[in-house]
Amino acid sequence: MEYDVVIVGGGPSGLASAIRLKQLAADAGRELSVCLLEKGSEIGAHILSGAVFEPKALTELIPDWKAKGAPLNTEATDDHFLFLTETESIELPTPPQMKNHGNYIISLGNLCRWLGQQAEALGVEIYPGFAAAEVLYDESGAVKGVATGDMGIGKDGQKTAAWQPGMELWAKQTIFAEGCRGSLTKTLFERFDLQKDADPQTYGIGIKELWEVPAEQHSAGSVTHTIGWPMDTATYGGSFLYHLENNQVVVGFVVGLDYQNPWLSPFEEFQRFKTHPAIRKTLEGGRRISYGARALNEGGIQSLPKLTFPGGLLVGDTAGFLNVPKIKGSHAAIKSGMLAAESVFELLSTDSTAREATSYPDRFKKSWLYDELWRVRNIRPSFRWGLWPAIVYGALDTYLFRGRAPWTLRHKHADHETLKEAAMCYQIDYPKPDGELTFDRLSSVFISNTNHSEDQPAHLKLKDKSVPVEINLKRYAGPEARYCPAGVYEFVGEPDAPRLQINAQNCVHCKTCDIKDPMQNINWVTPEGGGGPNYPNM
Repeated sequence: MEYDVVIVGGGPSGLASAIRLKQLAADAGRELSVCLLEKGSEIGAHILSGAVFEPKALTELIPDWKAKGAPLNTEATDDHFLFLTETESIELPTPPQMKNHGNYIISLGNLCRWLGQQAEALGVEIYPGFAAAEVLYDESGAVKGVATGDMGIGKDGQKTAAWQPGMELWAKQTIFAEGCRGSLTKTLFERFDLQKDADPQTYGIGIKELWEVPAEQHSAGSVTHTIGWPMDTATYGGSFLYHLENNQVVVGFVVGLDYQNPWLSPFEEFQRFKTHPAIRKTLEGGRRISYGARALNEGGIQSLPKLTFPGGLLVGDTAGFLNVPKIKGSHAAIKSGMLAAESVFELLSTDSTAREATSYPDRFKKSWLYDELWRVRNIRPSFRWGLWPAIVYGALDTYLFRGRAPWTLRHKHADHETLKEAAMCYQIDYPKPDGELTFDRLSSVFISNTNHSEDQPAHLKLKDKSVPVEINLKRYAGPEARYCPAGVYEFVGEPDAPRLQINAQNCVHCKTCDIKDPMQNINWVTPEGGGGPNYPNM
């Protein structure tokens, strides 16, 4: 199937690209065929974010979003920034980047569902349940589209009775909006050396639950962020607690994946965090509704790769457009998608034989998004000095230099390089879950509505099957079993003959294993389309 533009991914950046392309075509009186592929079972199924949403970019994209019924229902009313000790909480001044006047507490998944409706109304062809599994190239080496994965391949790699071949989608330009650590985007990085002039990307893992709490414990519009306990001062991390409408509260925790101690478990740190008195008082007596996890880019502007290559572009979180101190990326994703669409439309509107939308980086550098990301570029890398030096530096950078310090702090290491050997680190004794406030992984995965066809090849590929036991288990005490928030990896068997078991059906598509594995031995590829979590209201 041939299109003018194919978009891979139905998150905010991909949908914004599609909508903006159709708007530009309509304004110019042109026909432009746009196709969007989404590996989730529906638009929004795999979308997870905090989320306090800044509507600036949405207003640029769809000025009358309120009249059209965009699901922005709860305005942020008050901000709290807490430093936690094990038993106490100390209110600190809220950093200016984290003040949320004029923003909304939303379900990003529901916003994407609404954006999908707007895109379809403009004539965008959206195909949920189809995973782009391969990048296609023409004879010159330029991207010419993608191919979806075959359906109905059994665990043995053979075709089953349900087999259906994948489909090739050819395009003049392909926009990759896969989200954090996109599986196809990784191959583009290698083929076109997109990261050569940028710092290594660094990531975090965000884990989130949606709760329904008693009315007297609910305060619609309230926003709380914390630092401190249960993290040690050498590990980047923090939490969020947002009060939605209808007595619903989202609670979540982010851990920087450059952590050093292989005994650390982000999932268990999150569960332990909920027992703090300042957090327990909101959740106690409530009911947990949903659970999910995903990785997020934290490298900022100095880790942005080259955004274009012959035949395609990168937008949103797949490139790394995230404002870490602001803890927001959705507005940046939408804006990057719009800028990419404008560049693609300009390219396709000329008679030129050029295949690369080179005006996209230029548009970005002239936009408010570039200025916003440039001003906060030094905040995240300063945390390598530890929590308190980073807070002091952040205050100086924000209030004295106003984000215009005459230097740029660098990210020096990829996250998989930072783990120390287990013998060098202290073990962490995590309490058992109580089933009321804290939970285990499997009961959590259950309420993420994660589902994969049992009879398909595992989408978590080991490059060398000996590495998990011979290196990871012996040197790092098997960190796979702790950094995965879904119980995908476990070491089983006799003590003298352990082996790694991969429970691929549990995978919530967070990509943490692909990022943090110390030997980079795990390769996350797309499973059959439609598999994975089905997040409601997340």
